[in-house]
Amino acid sequence: MTALLPVLYLASQSPRRRQLLDQIGVRHELLLPLAGEDAEALEATRHGESPRRYVERVTRAKWAAACARHKACDLPPGWILCADTTVALGDLILGKPEDPADAARILQLLSGQTHRVLTAVMVGRSDGLDAPKAAALAVSVSRVRWAQVSQADIDAYVASGEPMGKAGAYAIQSRAAMWIERIQGSYSGIMGLPLFETSRLLRQTGWTL
Repeated sequence: MTALLPVLYLASQSPRRRQLLDQIGVRHELLLPLAGEDAEALEATRHGESPRRYVERVTRAKWAAACARHKACDLPPGWILCADTTVALGDLILGKPEDPADAARILQLLSGQTHRVLTAVMVGRSDGLDAPKAAALAVSVSRVRWAQVSQADIDAYVASGEPMGKAGAYAIQSRAAMWIERIQGSYSGIMGLPLFETSRLLRQTGWTL
């Protein structure tokens, strides 16, 4: 960890990202949206946008918003980490479900198919000044193959409430794992924070892991 900038701010409401940082021994503080911030609006899709371009754009937008938040709160200088995860079936972006019916629709699309999980992570320094320092971004892309899932299993999973707030309407660390035939890529990336890419970005800042 650098001597001059010892604080890593995690600009994410995801408990899984906190857990993954803890897993590799990275101490951090939360930098959550302030009252009046519409964090969900940053995740709106744009017509014709590819999944990779989408996840990169959203992560950059989250990082810029976090820098503005850092300045508004007059916090000590530090490094800010942001991430975003999306699920894509071909070029179709499957974000967080709007309601249980939408969750069931997304899960039906994933059944028996191979989809991609893309997670972008961005780390950069903020001094609380008008112009934040340059940040580095990396993207992890994993492929996940699902078995055929019965409608009864989908209905039970939706009823559990687990799909809500999750890109692709599922969490790999939940009961949905029993439908996954194989994974090619990063398990931690599918969870929401690819630890290989994250640790590499942190080392570039001078962090000691």
